[in-house]
Amino acid sequence: MAARPVQHAKREQPPTEQDRCYVSVSVERFQQDGNTQADDLIAQEVPVALIYNGISHVVMMASPSDLEDFAVGFSLSEGIIEQVAEVYDIVVQYDPENLLAGVEVHLSIAAQRQMELKKRRRNLTGRTGCGLCGAESLQEVMRPVGHVEAQPLVEGQAVEAAVAALAKHQPLQAMTGAFHGAAWCDGQGNILQLREDIGRHNALDKLLGYLRRSEIELNTGFVLVSSRASYEMVYKSSRCGVATLVAVSAPTALALKMAQEAGLNLIGFARPGRHVVYHRATEE
Repeated sequence: MAARPVQHAKREQPPTEQDRCYVSVSVERFQQDGNTQADDLIAQEVPVALIYNGISHVVMMASPSDLEDFAVGFSLSEGIIEQVAEVYDIVVQYDPENLLAGVEVHLSIAAQRQMELKKRRRNLTGRTGCGLCGAESLQEVMRPVGHVEAQPLVEGQAVEAAVAALAKHQPLQAMTGAFHGAAWCDGQGNILQLREDIGRHNALDKLLGYLRRSEIELNTGFVLVSSRASYEMVYKSSRCGVATLVAVSAPTALALKMAQEAGLNLIGFARPGRHVVYHRATEE
């Protein structure tokens, strides 16, 4: 499933995916000792349209990187598909000279899934970090949560190790200060993979897409997110089979309720030297 950008004049040095995620601007910095002119790096935010079998379903504001992972993760976590095998092809199209015009991600999916998607009648625009945009009813918002295979709670040392290492695995956040991160960590707290995006839900979808496409056993580690643990973060994680979600900030009451229903370990306020266990899926 290789990305296929629209063909334009060749560049001598094409930008990397990371390069596409920020732009350099001139700014005026004010400090106590005076103001200075300087260059600054700011995050790139572009519309990304997900198109299923030729029909546009949703437009999300996102960072233009890891878009195949994003498309698969979103499709799984939103219940558009149940298995990665139901995606037959992915084509990413954009104008590298005008990213703000938007990116189209075309997915070819199983006919049955396409029929079910049409029934949902969701055609929406999602704002950055918004996980419920386009829901047509309260019943759709309160969708049944997936149930995961309960796993023992991760050791505290592993949580602290992952939190301590998070910053050095987020280059875009270090450059711009505007990116969330979602990391896959092993049982010892080593960060094995990380995805970044301006939206926390997008970053998680990118990671979930990577994990499911790579057929990684999700009972061997945990997900760490650089945000709060909202309802949607728990919902997406459980839909994709994640057994443990660790967040650097607080969970919401609805997120906790859903973690309990899903059998998902939920840890919040994960900071150096401390964290809070909000739900333990199994008794030790």
